[in-house]
Amino acid sequence: MLDAFTKVVSQADTRGSYVSDAEIDALKDMVAAGSKRMDVVNRITSNASTIVANAARTLFEEQPQLIAPGGNAYTNRRMAACLRDMEIILRYVTYAVFAGDASVLDDRCLNGLRETYLSLGVPGASVATGVSKMKEAAIAIANDPSGVTRGDCSSLMAELSSYFDRAAAAVG
Repeated sequence: MLDAFTKVVSQADTRGSYVSDAEIDALKDMVAAGSKRMDVVNRITSNASTIVANAARTLFEEQPQLIAPGGNAYTNRRMAACLRDMEIILRYVTYAVFAGDASVLDDRCLNGLRETYLSLGVPGASVATGVSKMKEAAIAIANDPSGVTRGDCSSLMAELSSYFDRAAAAVG
């Protein structure tokens, strides 16, 4: 996993050049938005159980075959595994937001996940739908302006959205 600073230095080193002005400006913007970034991570973290539970509830209402006998989330053990996986994906999304880099999400969570789900017979499209539902809930919570650092959060919300999209695409 590389944080944004290490990634910029590593890329410059690979090119055999100094860190560019544009890269420095991007890092300055990231630091300036640090309080907003931490607000987003704190909001998602403190509401993680609600985000996962509501996303799962909505998913199972839309796809009741998943919780019917023979469905992939049928039995308490399978339901618990489903909720656990959704929570893990959400947790790694927060790590990516905090670091400002998707590599931790890719390296520690998503790489090989689709293959694992395929081998277990887990419907990837349903998992992707669950991730999309978590995205909607997390963005609504993170974008609530009350009690957080003021300012434009559109780029941070786009970044957050991209991590969820990346996770949905990896499992779908």
